[in-house]
Amino acid sequence: MADNGGKLEEFLSQIRVCRICRDNPAGGPERALPHEPRPVCVASSRASVLIAGQAPGTRVHASGRPFTDPSGDRLRDWLGVNEAQFYDERNFAIVPMGFCFPGLDRHGSDLPPRKECAPTWRSQLMDKMPQIRLVLAIGAYAQSWHLGSLKGKSMTETVANWRHILDMTESDVPIIALPHPSWRNSGWIKRNGFFEAELLPELRRRVGELVRD
Repeated sequence: MADNGGKLEEFLSQIRVCRICRDNPAGGPERALPHEPRPVCVASSRASVLIAGQAPGTRVHASGRPFTDPSGDRLRDWLGVNEAQFYDERNFAIVPMGFCFPGLDRHGSDLPPRKECAPTWRSQLMDKMPQIRLVLAIGAYAQSWHLGSLKGKSMTETVANWRHILDMTESDVPIIALPHPSWRNSGWIKRNGFFEAELLPELRRRVGELVRD
């Protein structure tokens, strides 16, 4: 484990200085990231739970720490953990699909994760964390990567199918598909009562079995 931790830290040092989306962007110079990249990735050789999110937002870009925003508060509530447990690298690895804030569209919403990031880094990073025992795939981009053909036609269909996904992934590393904990999804949560009534209790049970105080 110590050797694997050293290899992981060496790999993370490469991620921290990555500037592909600024210097060699997919789609050509006109698609370059318009601000200085700041990769945000908390990988760990000791964590039991992988949080696979989307990409940092404006607040996380400023803080350099994942989920330091209201969506983080909601996510911690979903998981049934406090901040100390959440940021303990013995508990959680937090690895979004895009490590850098992708910018905002003309409506003020976050753009999708950069296309350069996951193909460059993700498979190698996952290989360096073989101890992961539960994956939380948050949002459609993470679900596409981690679920493959198990992903439904929509995020709603994927999350609603959470029991089948768990059954199909249980023999390897169990995966739970979640919506993004953004306030924008409050309406979705109200419309889909199964999420709070059925999925969250199972999520908290599984996380509770893995998380250390």
